Amino acid sequence: MTNSDKRRRGFSLIELLIVIAIILIIVTVALPKLNNATRYAHETAAVKAIQTIHTVQVQYNSQYGHYATSLAELGPPASGAPTAAASDLIGNDLAQGEKSGYKFTMTGTPGGYVINAVPVTYGSSGTRTFYSDQSMVIRENYGAEPATPTSKELGSH
Repeated sequence: MTNSDKRRRGFSLIELLIVIAIILIIVTVALPKLNNATRYAHETAAVKAIQTIHTVQVQYNSQYGHYATSLAELGPPASGAPTAAASDLIGNDLAQGEKSGYKFTMTGTPGGYVINAVPVTYGSSGTRTFYSDQSMVIRENYGAEPATPTSKELGSH
């Protein structure tokens, strides 16, 4: 082995620094896209959860003659068979009010119910808030303020 063969066995410090710099550039470009995809997935999951609540509200109304006034009424019972107080129509996470980066609240009204969904961490878990009621129309607001009955319909431009 010649002297030059011994020197070329490994990488030089400059070569390693260039590789690290390239990796950092790729990460810097990819990370915002990953964060946006995660946020969009949370927002989509929130809309799906609202649609689920609508579906089970119809079932609850069919079984008990009125709409549930809280998420707990739609959730699983602590023990025993389902009742109007805990009908076991949605999972425990949604019944407790938090799922996929969103906080859900549901209140009863004289003729139905109101659902609100807001990001747990605005900007990170979502940039939209959602509102819906027994009409099953979902409304959205781009911003930290909760969506209302006058917010634009989901998907409208």
